[in-house]
Amino acid sequence: MAWPWALAGLTTSLVLLYELSLLRQRLRSQPGRGILGHHASLREDWYAAVSAQPGSEVLAVQTLRNSVMSATVLASTAALALMSTVSLLAPSKGGTGGAPALSPRELMDLLLMGLLCASLVCSLFSVRLYNHAGFICGMPVGSGARTAWSPEAVRYIRDAGMLYGVGLRQMVLVVPVVVGLYHPLAGTVTAAVVTGGLVWLDRGHGTG
Repeated sequence: MAWPWALAGLTTSLVLLYELSLLRQRLRSQPGRGILGHHASLREDWYAAVSAQPGSEVLAVQTLRNSVMSATVLASTAALALMSTVSLLAPSKGGTGGAPALSPRELMDLLLMGLLCASLVCSLFSVRLYNHAGFICGMPVGSGARTAWSPEAVRYIRDAGMLYGVGLRQMVLVVPVVVGLYHPLAGTVTAAVVTGGLVWLDRGHGTG
């Protein structure tokens, strides 16, 4: 009976270690450092380019609207998945009359809900920041108001993209957890493959 706990613990550890490495990269992000920092620099250069071109306001707002829609779809997916998970788990968590005992499957259930919650929160804040940036990008290029708000726009766009990337990765990490609910060993193997692939992408070998 020890091996289900060992496999569940290993799957959880792989996911949490990746989350910690992602947080470390986020806190220490620098232009060009990792794929998240690289794409953050791209968004900053994009804002500088559209801000130097009069008449680009509509194009800039449309571009940000596309980003808002992507983040909204991710948030909606995470919310629906979270509600479905809670609905499926609620009947099995009825009152048992005794002290609750955590099982390997319940550990995976908690990890699943945690990832979905984190993805939802990151996506929602990404939408919020992109919306704020849209108001600034809609101001006439060269106007005093736009010039005054430009530093905030750069920060909004950079952070919104970062949050979207983090939320997307947390949705990807749901895959090994779901697999682990059906077969603990398969979940551990999938977690190793998925986290390894994400680390490879985060080092600048793919999209993020």
